Amino acid sequence: MQGRTLVWTLIFVIAGVWLLLRATTGSGMGKAYVKRTDQQFVNVAEAGEAAEWIEVHTPAARAYDFQDLPRYPLEERVGWTEYDPAPPKDWAAAEKANPGQQTYVFSLWRSIGLWLAAMFTFGIFSFLYRDNPFYKISEAVVVGVSAAYWMVVAFHTTLLPNLFGKILPTWIQSWAMPGLKEERNLWYLVPLVLGVMLLWRLMPKGGWISRWPLAFFIGVFCGLRLMAYMHGDFLMQIRSAIVPLGVFGPDGFDFWESLRSVFLIGGLLVCLVYFFFSFEHKGFVGKTAKVGIWVLMITFGAGFGYTVMGRIALLAIRLEFIFDDWLWLIDPTGQRIGL
Repeated sequence: MQGRTLVWTLIFVIAGVWLLLRATTGSGMGKAYVKRTDQQFVNVAEAGEAAEWIEVHTPAARAYDFQDLPRYPLEERVGWTEYDPAPPKDWAAAEKANPGQQTYVFSLWRSIGLWLAAMFTFGIFSFLYRDNPFYKISEAVVVGVSAAYWMVVAFHTTLLPNLFGKILPTWIQSWAMPGLKEERNLWYLVPLVLGVMLLWRLMPKGGWISRWPLAFFIGVFCGLRLMAYMHGDFLMQIRSAIVPLGVFGPDGFDFWESLRSVFLIGGLLVCLVYFFFSFEHKGFVGKTAKVGIWVLMITFGAGFGYTVMGRIALLAIRLEFIFDDWLWLIDPTGQRIGL
C-alpha cells in the first residue's frame, strides 16, 4: 500500500469512528425537526355559483360560521398538513412547555435526507483523492435528483397555474389549487400545442415536427432577450459612462468621486482605442492601445476573481452544512440555543 493511500485510509477510518461515537453518544447531530401546520379551505359559494375557497385560519374567514355543516358540508372542504423546517431550539422550547406536544416534531425522513446529503457531499469531495465509484454514484444521483426536483417544481409552479389553470381552471381548482381564480383563456391552447409538438422529437418518426416550435421559441426568446439586453446592458453602460469629470457635492468639490470619473472615462477611451483598427497601432495610438490592454486584463482578472469567490462561497456553504446542520459543531445562527 502506498504511503498516500495509507494516510487517507487512516483519516477515513478515524473520521468514521469519530462520527459513529458522536452519533451514538446523544449529541443530537443529524436530527431534523419540523413544525406541523394544518391547512383547511372551505367553499363558501352559494349553490350554482362559481367556487370561492376561503382559508379557515385567516382574518377573512371570521365572517363565516364553518360549524354550520348544512351550509358548508364536509365535501366542500379541502385540507392538508404542512411540515415546515424548524430549528431544534423551537422543538426544545415546545417540549419544555408541553411535553408530548405535536406541533414541533422530530422528522425521520428529513433526518435521513440530512445524512444522505452529508454522505453525497463526501462522495463528491472524494474526487479530490482520485476518480472513484463513490464520486460517480454521488454525481449521478445529485444531478438526477436535481433535474427531477426542478421538473416537479416547474410542473406545480408553472404548468399547473399558468397553462392548465388557464385552460381548465375548475378542474385544476378541484384537486390541485383550491385558491386558483377561475380565469379561462383558450389562447393558452397555443403554447400547449407547441409543447406537444416539441415533444414529438421523442417519437420514432416525425422528428421534424419539433423543429417548428423550437424555431419559434428560439426566435421569440432571442427577440425578447435582444430588447432586454439593449435596455439593460448596452444602453445602461453608455448611460453610466456619461459622467462629469468634476463632481461637486454639498460640501463643494468632491476629489475622490472626480478621480473615479476620470479613471472611468480614461479607461473607457483607452479600451476603445485598442479596438479601433482604422489606424496602425504605432506611436501615440499604439501606446494608448497598450494601456487599453492593461485595463482589459485588469477587468477580466477582476471578473475571474469574482467567479472564483462565488465558487469559494459555494464551498463555504457546503462546509457550513457539514459542521452546522449535520455535525452540530458550530451554531452561527443560534438554532440550538437552549438544548
